[in-house]
Amino acid sequence: MAIELEKEKIVPSDAQMKAPKPLPQEEQKLIEEKTTLEEERLYRRGVVTVSDIIAPASFQVTPNYLLLSGVYVRTIFVITYPRYIGLGWSASIINLNKTFDLAMYFYPVKAGVILKQLQKRVGYLEAGLSMDSEKGKPRDPLRETALRDIEALRDALTQGTEHFFQFAFYLTIYAKSLNELDKLSTDIESEFGSKLIYSKKGFYQAEQGFNSTLPLSNDELMITYNMNTSPIAASFPFISSDLTSDNGILYGINRHNNSLILFDRFSLQNANAVVFATSGAGKSYMVKLEVLRSLMMGVDIIIIDPEMEYKNLCEAVGGTYVSVSLASQAKINPFDLPKPKGEETKVEDIIRSAIITLKGLLRIMIGQPQGGAGVVGFTPEEDSILDRALLEAYAKKDITADTVDLSVVEPPVLSDFIDVLSGMSGSDNLVARLTKFTDGTFSGLLNSPTTVEMSNQLVIFSVRDLEDELRPMSIYTIINYIWNTVRSERKKRILIIDEAWWLMMHEDSAKFIHALVKRCRKYYLGITTITQDVNDFLLSSYGQAIVTNSSMQFLLKQSPASADLIQKTFNLTDGEKYLLLESGVGEGLFFAGQKHVAMKVVASYTEDQLVTTNPQQLLEIEKARKDFEKKLADENAAVTETEKETSPLEEPVPEVKPVESSEAGQAEAERIRQTLTDL
Repeated sequence: MAIELEKEKIVPSDAQMKAPKPLPQEEQKLIEEKTTLEEERLYRRGVVTVSDIIAPASFQVTPNYLLLSGVYVRTIFVITYPRYIGLGWSASIINLNKTFDLAMYFYPVKAGVILKQLQKRVGYLEAGLSMDSEKGKPRDPLRETALRDIEALRDALTQGTEHFFQFAFYLTIYAKSLNELDKLSTDIESEFGSKLIYSKKGFYQAEQGFNSTLPLSNDELMITYNMNTSPIAASFPFISSDLTSDNGILYGINRHNNSLILFDRFSLQNANAVVFATSGAGKSYMVKLEVLRSLMMGVDIIIIDPEMEYKNLCEAVGGTYVSVSLASQAKINPFDLPKPKGEETKVEDIIRSAIITLKGLLRIMIGQPQGGAGVVGFTPEEDSILDRALLEAYAKKDITADTVDLSVVEPPVLSDFIDVLSGMSGSDNLVARLTKFTDGTFSGLLNSPTTVEMSNQLVIFSVRDLEDELRPMSIYTIINYIWNTVRSERKKRILIIDEAWWLMMHEDSAKFIHALVKRCRKYYLGITTITQDVNDFLLSSYGQAIVTNSSMQFLLKQSPASADLIQKTFNLTDGEKYLLLESGVGEGLFFAGQKHVAMKVVASYTEDQLVTTNPQQLLEIEKARKDFEKKLADENAAVTETEKETSPLEEPVPEVKPVESSEAGQAEAERIRQTLTDL
């Protein structure tokens, strides 16, 4: 029989009902910190951070590449180098027109550790060479070379001129497709292999390679090669074909890496430049762009324009356009003297320099072939007569070594010089040859006081309307006038001489230009020499000297006839020569000091309309201008007609008939005057 026992109820005592013990203060603080951190974590989940912005949308890791937001990524590392490595060996890789990241890691090694290892290596090599010598074996060039290299390295490490490193070189490349990535990888490995540098692609280390090239200085690959200081210095990537500076103007686009070519020509050792190109290659177009952009930088520009190509540009920017011809009002006196700056130059030296320059001009004007070589000039007797006549012509105008202020005296003109010359014995032949420039056909060119002002920021001298016979002497006179102005006031200026081969035809003018190019730096002047007759220019000794004294050179498209001479003069590679032969309009090589890059000239639409030399474009611009002027005239005429139609009708002016004089009228007038008097 089952007996149920009543369950005993357990009632807690008063002691057991007491509150729990408080936690220690450290545990309470720990709990509060955990709570705060959890709250902050929940808050940060809804806040956008920098890492969220720069992080890729997706990240897929495969054995030999990464896929970052649809972009394929692969890392290539270098494992070994040849015995000799040239300076700037990485230039061909760095200048690739591709997207890549480059990382270099240097781990210094103590010299004592390396010297100990090298000593063991020297002992091993010497023992091997000694055994071969005892056995009568032929010499081993490889071992002997290795021994010499190790001994040289030991000496350098001991003297402290070299240090030893473990060097790591990683390259991470990016591509839009896997095929493009494989092709780029093959090209880079082939480029490394051509220099006997062996590289490999990261396999099952794609993520570590990518992390190693991030700007975090975290080398997760640790694939190094032992190197001393000299070859490591040759590996530095400071040889990029980049000519972008903080100031200057835009010259074009770098065809190596599509960067901008921004440069200030006045930052070089001299501001001179030469431009060589065939006809229609875009040399005038490029120079006009430089002019337009230099004007915005506050540089004064002076141009000698032989074909009136710069007139539209001059009108657009409000410059001064001086047309030099026999019938023009613009005259330049070749006898002008520069104003001395302070005590820099004595008046006597200025006069002597002017006489030497004038004798060069006279040789161009009336010189005759002398001697067997046929050099244009004068006989010794004629030269002496001209020298004395020039001195007396200045003295006739009170210009001597004792003159204090040259700005208050009036220089002579060519007719004054002929008057003096005609009074000298033995000068009849010289006077007869000079008379045509004062009384003959050419009298309107050089026989007049100067009427030209150069106060504008842009001044252009046009010699298009001059005969070919007069161009060399006219350009010579213009450049001499410009040089006198430059010496009188030091400002940042650029002088552009278009079609400079006109001056290279005569030795005196070529010598004068060469002297200007050498001296202009002291007066803050840069000279740009433009020519399409490359062979004649470079075969001249003065032409070569002008190129040597020009820190900037622009080589645009060249003809096959001049390509070899260009290559020899500028030390171009075969690839660069063929680039010049195959370049399009506005493409070529840009040299600035020791650097040079392939360049393409670019312009905005507005600039293109101002500087274009394309005849078809010029006709279209001229037609558009005429259409616009006609439309504007029609609109003005329509407005005038409308104003006439809407103006109020003029009311007829009443005719005033003269009042006939009568006795009654006179009496009335007398009565009114009497009344006014009484008042």
